[in-house]
Amino acid sequence: MTVQIMQRNKSGKAGSLSLLTGSLIAAFIVASPYFFYLYEGFPESKFWETSFFGIKLSYRSINFDGVDVVAWIVFSKLIPMLLFLIWFLTCKHWWYHAILVPICMYGFQIVSTFNDDLAFTDSVDIYYMAPIILIALIFLYTVRMKIFDRIHNIDLSELERVTIKGEIKDDEPINQYSNSFEDDDDEPLFMG
Repeated sequence: MTVQIMQRNKSGKAGSLSLLTGSLIAAFIVASPYFFYLYEGFPESKFWETSFFGIKLSYRSINFDGVDVVAWIVFSKLIPMLLFLIWFLTCKHWWYHAILVPICMYGFQIVSTFNDDLAFTDSVDIYYMAPIILIALIFLYTVRMKIFDRIHNIDLSELERVTIKGEIKDDEPINQYSNSFEDDDDEPLFMG
């Protein structure tokens, strides 16, 4: 009896934690337009100095007209990146790793905003993104193939036993050194 009560308490705590987490995520998504407009609280000057929990912070805008422009650029990249991050962490589909590509893109754009040597942002990010995109595509294709094979109950090792015409070969061992041009297939291939 006490085991059942303890299990109910644990499931109740897990349920309330899930409800709290979901509520916080929903509240952030609903409030995201307001977070975007936080850039309006930054000054229009090129220099900004503030105190953050007793730590003096200062920022000087070099490539932009003012600190508010930098804040507008950062918030226009940060808010979509956080929304994509929420989507990535809560997505239950097999393709959720594809969401990493826009997350990385926004991350590179935020970093390039603060890079004082770049006069034009968003111009060379694709070169840094190419390996990430390639790895994500390879991973997604592999996962997709495994899911497709499981759904359709396909065993890829069975493909070695089937001829081009779709007939099943005999159970004789396949000689890998045999000449494949010796087939006496005179019929045209069915391509439908």
